[in-house]
Amino acid sequence: HSGGKSNKCTECEYSSRYSGNLKAHMRTHSGVKPYKCSECDYSCTTNGSLTQHKRIHTGEKPYKCNECDYRCTLSGNLKIHMRTHSGEKPYKCSECDYSCTTSASLKQHIDIHSYGEKPYKCSECDYSCRYSKSLTQHIRAHLGEKPYKCSECDYSCTTNGSLTQHKRTHSGEKPFKCSECDYKCTLSGNLKIHMRKHSGEKPYKCSECDYCCTTSGGLIHHIRKHSGEKPYKCSECDYCCTSAGGLIQHRRTHSGEKPCKCDKCEFSCTLPGNLKVHMRTHSGEKPYKCTVCDYRCTESGNLTRHLATHSDEKPYKCSECNYRCRVLADLKLHKSRKH
Repeated sequence: HSGGKSNKCTECEYSSRYSGNLKAHMRTHSGVKPYKCSECDYSCTTNGSLTQHKRIHTGEKPYKCNECDYRCTLSGNLKIHMRTHSGEKPYKCSECDYSCTTSASLKQHIDIHSYGEKPYKCSECDYSCRYSKSLTQHIRAHLGEKPYKCSECDYSCTTNGSLTQHKRTHSGEKPFKCSECDYKCTLSGNLKIHMRKHSGEKPYKCSECDYCCTTSGGLIHHIRKHSGEKPYKCSECDYCCTSAGGLIQHRRTHSGEKPCKCDKCEFSCTLPGNLKVHMRTHSGEKPYKCTVCDYRCTESGNLTRHLATHSDEKPYKCSECNYRCRVLADLKLHKSRKH
């Protein structure tokens, strides 16, 4: 092998000192993926990538942190993890003081600065966007044009990408796979967000408080707590809230729908959080512990009520009478029964 990068790609600027690397690289242009997994439909361009993929099936995590119990399938992920111990954040934003452990998180963060820049504007409405392609897709909504049609059902849409995603609802295909666990999904963006659970990265930070989160949607939802904005309104009553998910859950109080069902008994409820609490009656789990005595319980609200028994303080006072109590829930119950 020569010391220089004499092996050059004829399709792009890639070069390598090793002919084997060039051969593997050329497969990114040809689309050839000769290495196939015997356990699933996964295929790839290099034997090394196949070896890494197989660890998803075997559960093997050969890379171990010498500071804690963390283990992973890829050496690169261990390198990123070690930064949580060293505090190293080599990726720095040129617009502000933000720094982070991964290039992907920096790229996501940089989008925050450009959210206000939307040079492409619709002539039919107030819509504006960052990319000309997005404007082209939006204009189809005015024209009613949906050129991309599903061959399996009546679904049609404005973009080829949306059609590709839709087709996965028929095929059940989940091509995006986590290298650390068994998680699979239909969208690359969902995998990107999922990977932050492993890295601990939370690139979206609130400018009003210390809150940070993994998604831009989560930050938008949080900021509404500061602004008081509640754009989602119920058509049945005066209820309004900060998120679409909150409105969907509220609507179930009108419809009576209880989609969250226990697989151990006949219990069903409207919220996944309530089902999670209910499942503790089967498992016996009591994660909330009193710091003063041995009391344990299944819900945070019960712990709050219990902690008040250790104090003589009764901070909650009824505005209609002299009733006072230790916890807010008791005051609400009092008002509903007495006033």
